[in-house]
Amino acid sequence: MQIFNQKEAFILFLKKEKEQNPITGLVPTMGALHQGHLNLVQKAIEENELVVVTIFVNPTQFDNKTDLEKYPKTFEKDVEALKTISDKIVVFAPSTEGIYDNQVTSEKFDFDGLEYAMEGKFRTGHFDGVGTIVKKLLEIVGPTNAYFGEKDFQQLQIIKKLVEKNHIPVNIIGCPISREKNGLAMSSRNERLPDALRKEAGFIYQTLLHAKKKFGTESALDTINWIKEQFELNPNFSLEYAEITNEKTLKPVKTKEKNKDYRLFVAVYANDIRLIDNIALN
Repeated sequence: MQIFNQKEAFILFLKKEKEQNPITGLVPTMGALHQGHLNLVQKAIEENELVVVTIFVNPTQFDNKTDLEKYPKTFEKDVEALKTISDKIVVFAPSTEGIYDNQVTSEKFDFDGLEYAMEGKFRTGHFDGVGTIVKKLLEIVGPTNAYFGEKDFQQLQIIKKLVEKNHIPVNIIGCPISREKNGLAMSSRNERLPDALRKEAGFIYQTLLHAKKKFGTESALDTINWIKEQFELNPNFSLEYAEITNEKTLKPVKTKEKNKDYRLFVAVYANDIRLIDNIALN
């Protein structure tokens, strides 16, 4: 397995490697890899000749310094996990200074309003940070395909918009949410949950499933109110938001229309650990 920390050496390697293996897949991660990440990597291996996994905890997408400091860093364990899939994966794990050239600031982006919904309301500057790092990585790697999980569905839509507006020649591929046995969406943050709370956190997904059934016969507002009631009855979880939106525009639904795709999004606190999830409603 090839591992690069220096951007210049990595770019030289890629240039040479692409002469023989031009179809390149990119899986950007912040490390602390779990089975959800590995599923993305497996799909990339199946669909590309060369696969790059980046491991970089991006500081500009954290609006909360404490959250950044607590984010798990498990590089050696991550590399071992990748080796179980293939020893031909190329890992790019740059330093903050190396990727940002000593100027750790975000670009400002216009994502046609996608950035102001849900996560954008609660995490100031988050999507500018996401856009900045994804754009940098796409420019460095120049992949044919790039893979992102649908757990961060809003982020996925924003990255598609980033690519469209900046005319970046890459296919953005969204992959289904990977879940733990109890339905909890896989996330690096799950490792911070106490065992008992992690088991009980299946409540989040079960609530989404029941809400999906309700949305089939009831209004969006009634469905959201029902979700709020369920969380008020469970003292272990605090609901930050629940929204039903048009899947493409991410605008909240007031009246259901035929031939439109809708999705339900939630953000939840378990102790001080923030968890997000979503489910397609069609």
